[in-house]
Amino acid sequence: MSHSILLVDDEEGIRTVLGLSLADAGYNVSVAATGEEALRLFDQSRPDIILTDIKMPGLSGLDLLKRVKNIAPDVEVIMITGHGDMQLAIQSLKQDATDFITKPINDDVLEIALNRAHERISMRNQLREYTENLENKVREQSARLVEAERQLAAQQMMDGFSVGLKALLNAMDSTLGGVFNELPCFVAVHSRYLEIIAANDLYREKLGNLVGHQSWEAYYGRDKDSNGCPVLTAIREGRGSRTEEMLVDKTGKGIPVLVHTAPILDNDGEVELVLEISVDTSEARRLHEELRLTRHRYGQLFDEAPCYITVQDKQFRVVEANRRFREDFGDAVGGFCHEVFVHRQTPCTGCPVQRTFNDGQPHQYETVVTSRSGEQYNVLVWTAPLRDAAGNITEVMEMSTNITELRKLQDRLSNLGLLLGSTAHGIKGLLTALDGGIYRLGSGLERNNTERVHDSYEDIRHLTDRLRKMVLDLLYYAKKRELNWEVVLASHFAPEVAALVRPKAEAQKVRFTIEVAPDAGTFEADAGALSSAFVNLLENAVEACTADRAPDKKHAVHMAVSGLPDRVEFCITDNGVGMDRETREKLFTLFFSSKGAAGTGIGLFVASQTVQQHGGSISVGSEPGKGTTFVITLPRTLPDSAKSEPRHPAPAT
Repeated sequence: MSHSILLVDDEEGIRTVLGLSLADAGYNVSVAATGEEALRLFDQSRPDIILTDIKMPGLSGLDLLKRVKNIAPDVEVIMITGHGDMQLAIQSLKQDATDFITKPINDDVLEIALNRAHERISMRNQLREYTENLENKVREQSARLVEAERQLAAQQMMDGFSVGLKALLNAMDSTLGGVFNELPCFVAVHSRYLEIIAANDLYREKLGNLVGHQSWEAYYGRDKDSNGCPVLTAIREGRGSRTEEMLVDKTGKGIPVLVHTAPILDNDGEVELVLEISVDTSEARRLHEELRLTRHRYGQLFDEAPCYITVQDKQFRVVEANRRFREDFGDAVGGFCHEVFVHRQTPCTGCPVQRTFNDGQPHQYETVVTSRSGEQYNVLVWTAPLRDAAGNITEVMEMSTNITELRKLQDRLSNLGLLLGSTAHGIKGLLTALDGGIYRLGSGLERNNTERVHDSYEDIRHLTDRLRKMVLDLLYYAKKRELNWEVVLASHFAPEVAALVRPKAEAQKVRFTIEVAPDAGTFEADAGALSSAFVNLLENAVEACTADRAPDKKHAVHMAVSGLPDRVEFCITDNGVGMDRETREKLFTLFFSSKGAAGTGIGLFVASQTVQQHGGSISVGSEPGKGTTFVITLPRTLPDSAKSEPRHPAPAT
């Protein structure tokens, strides 16, 4: 089946050439020159895919993406961007854009992006079909069980027959005509001497004409014994009973029945007759067994499905979870979905379960969740309503497919390209600033202005450090390199790192202190790479203090260094805004930033990678409004896997 595409670009040449190319590839193509025209065409035709330029006069591509996703979240949107628009591209991905491609458009890159959109559309269709089939099967089996239970309920009418039955029998002939022949069950009347004295037509048709025979002869295995016969029990005890028995038909085949007996008393209060009504439960038993097997099969399907499945009520409590979910997230039954999945105290923004409760429609959502072991997974979430007999939505089924490995494969190249473009744009800005610093330095030298020369030198040094940090970030992400390690003296390393951050802290009126314990000693490390990582962490602490708007609060950042026999421990503490659990768990994820447009989401990711390459670890403790503590632990001796030949001698102590 061919897909429809809406192509949006303000350049007529791109619309013409790209439109012809897409049409040749088998797509039904519509074109629009503006975002406003694109919205009108979207309302008319609802295309499967939208391919839009990110920068256009009037309604921009990013605004078009937001409006389309509000109307139809399932539509796939691919952004077209220039090399200078990488920040906008990042924002579009955060707004659930499928992908982005850069100008000039490469046919292979375009094909990859379109194939990715097709995969997402196909996955949604498969999940929708699975959900609908499951609901239909459960509804069908439930209806059949209800019908069987109605038949079983026929025996309850026995309670009203006992009082008037004796008078009714006196007015009837020996064949029990009238109303008893209309009942869909076996009806017989027995004397106090355990003799069948009357039976309805169905009784005689299925079991034979047993009028005049002993009462127990109708029961399977009791042709010569009255012990246990329900009629005998009613006569002896003087009260009715309900038991499950087995009758024998004319061919000798057993018929499972539910037998209800009611004694009829004479004027002296003695049992004179016993009314016996037996309901055939063969169909009910068959349906019960079929339903049991169906439930077992669907229970197995529920547990063995290769995705996370939960059933949630209107308070977002998990009322049922499959085996895969329990393995990765624990026994969450009774807990809130947002607490178990993403460790939030409140429901997620745009929660698909809430949207399904609101409009009764399936919804799709992609997010990152955290397992009980701390691992983060990319999941594609699909929801479907579960209704009661009246058609009211009582629960919602949520199915989440782990697409982490798929995302890693898909995002690696796009992330690398995005990182290169973003870094190149940043380097361009730094080089422009360096040109200005060099000009000021030259003019200071010409005029012999020492103060101007000093200020220019400090600016150039600061810009060079920023440029160096950015390039190292790029290198650590793009390609893992060997460490240029040396034996580092902690008492020298820590003050040198602090000196790089102290000016920024003082400019923001944040008190910066450092404390190095005498036992800190030495450790093996790539001092340059590790310095960049620590600067990232310290600058993050300073920015956390700057973002805290608490009145009359004196903000401070403190770095403490201590030594243990086999490792060195750096503790960076601030009293800034702090973080909630969700932010802490995503802190070192590539492109994750809590600073909005002011952050790239690269620095802390690279810092974490650098520490891990040294065989160390970073732990984070934080609460909103109470500040944050980073604890960086580094081994005194690098692992063999991280070592290359040392290029520097050990420092003198």
